[in-house]
Amino acid sequence: MRRRLRTVAVLALAVGLMAFFLRSADLERVAAAVRDARWDLLGAALVVTCATYVVRAIRWCWLLRPLGDVRFRVALRATVVGFAASAILPGRVGEVLRPYVLARREGLSVSAALATIVLERLLDVLAVLALLGVAVLIGAPGSAAGTGLLGTVRSGAALAGLAAAAAVGAAFVAAGHPDRVARAVERLGAILPARAAGVLTRIASRFIEGLAVVRNRRVLAVAGVWSLVHWAAAAAVVWLVTVAFDIALPVSGAAVLMALTVVGVSLPTPAGIGGYHAAYQVGATLLYGAPDAAAVAAALVLHATSFLPVTVVGVVCMTQEGVHLTAVRSFGGAGAEENRSAAPADESAVAASAAGGRRT
Repeated sequence: MRRRLRTVAVLALAVGLMAFFLRSADLERVAAAVRDARWDLLGAALVVTCATYVVRAIRWCWLLRPLGDVRFRVALRATVVGFAASAILPGRVGEVLRPYVLARREGLSVSAALATIVLERLLDVLAVLALLGVAVLIGAPGSAAGTGLLGTVRSGAALAGLAAAAAVGAAFVAAGHPDRVARAVERLGAILPARAAGVLTRIASRFIEGLAVVRNRRVLAVAGVWSLVHWAAAAAVVWLVTVAFDIALPVSGAAVLMALTVVGVSLPTPAGIGGYHAAYQVGATLLYGAPDAAAVAAALVLHATSFLPVTVVGVVCMTQEGVHLTAVRSFGGAGAEENRSAAPADESAVAASAAGGRRT
């Protein structure tokens, strides 16, 4: 019942956001804008979008280095599967499915691999904020409404930056002082049943193992550079699609619109449906004076470019991996579970979601 209510709430949110997005759209003009778009630029945007997943896989391999050698093709495959799952289902289940698929293939700890996903997200926030900061310094909107919106974006970015910096600091402390973390976990485990305490201890120790990358400055620096490359490419996709619809967007504006879509996609709807569209539309119209029909058309095409290819390829990879969407629905709470040799009996629910697992 709880899952059904959550699904209904997510669908209601998506419908409400799409209604806001389309509130004043002239669908005939939107269709005309799509017909008149520059398809050469849209094709280039599609190529760059596909390249961003390759960059993500490269960065992930670097973050995983302290855990062992990971094959690039396995990391890329797991990345595509994870993003496809998050695009189809609510709850960001792909963030848990991705390390599970990789850990199963490469014989790693799921919890340790999951810790690298946490580091990925922190690097993502810092990279987006860095690009946004540069964009804000070199360009500003001309309208009063745009200036007000940009001020709100600045404030939100500052708060997000502080939170990300604090989280990175916590990761440094945890990775540098595993004994302190172990003592804290032991104190917490003392008030839990013995079985739960044992599971918590295993998960915590392996999660800290996954944070080991923060002790390797070279690996962390390289991962940070790849993060900037990834988000610069994502901004390039925004620019290509926007210009394809004859919207005058400065290069700096691409980073601003990208940051807004990141906020939009953070809402708990599959593939950020509704939130992504509305964030782009508001930014394009208020900050850069885009006509509403062009902004709506560009938002629809940009979203499709960003999510449709990875979803199609990811579903194919899921089938090949033996991962079933019906089982993935319950994956949200499975991230803490380990491989069969160390996991408690309740991992049977996780194992049911993925068959096979042969190394190739």
